[in-house]
Amino acid sequence: MNPEKIFLRPIAEADLPTFGELVNDPEAMGEFQWFGWGDPDRFRRRWAEHGLLSDDQWVFAVTADGDFVGFVAATRKAARPTAPYWSIGVQLLPTARGRGIGTQAQRLLVDYLFAHTPVMRLEADTDTGNLAEQRALEKLGFTREGVHRAMVFRDGAWRDAVYYSLLRTDPRP
Repeated sequence: MNPEKIFLRPIAEADLPTFGELVNDPEAMGEFQWFGWGDPDRFRRRWAEHGLLSDDQWVFAVTADGDFVGFVAATRKAARPTAPYWSIGVQLLPTARGRGIGTQAQRLLVDYLFAHTPVMRLEADTDTGNLAEQRALEKLGFTREGVHRAMVFRDGAWRDAVYYSLLRTDPRP
């Protein structure tokens, strides 16, 4: 069990410099999240507009013992207009990885989404090589649904992604 106190909260203005580095630095992004350079100010503009809490996407800071260490995000999607669901993910600073923080942060996000939205389904996906994230999702009770071939283009090659889901009615560890 992780002795650190892990919390989620809205992104604060003071988080934005570190947040910006996290989403714009290949080393900070890590091997499974770096897809090339993008607009470095996109998140600052979204934060100024709606605090990164829009109708279609919620981004929360992850803190460990009070320090900003990354973020979790939930993006609203829908198979049909009457069947919305959330796709979730996590991104941590390199110094926060491998300590159970990502698993706990995603658990808090799952709890939040089921408590504050009527959604039935949550979904997550990860690179087939990202075994740590696959273990984290399975610890949270997500079911592996299968592999989507050639889902993302990263580092000069098409990559497969493993898809997971968690239903509101599924047993949770």
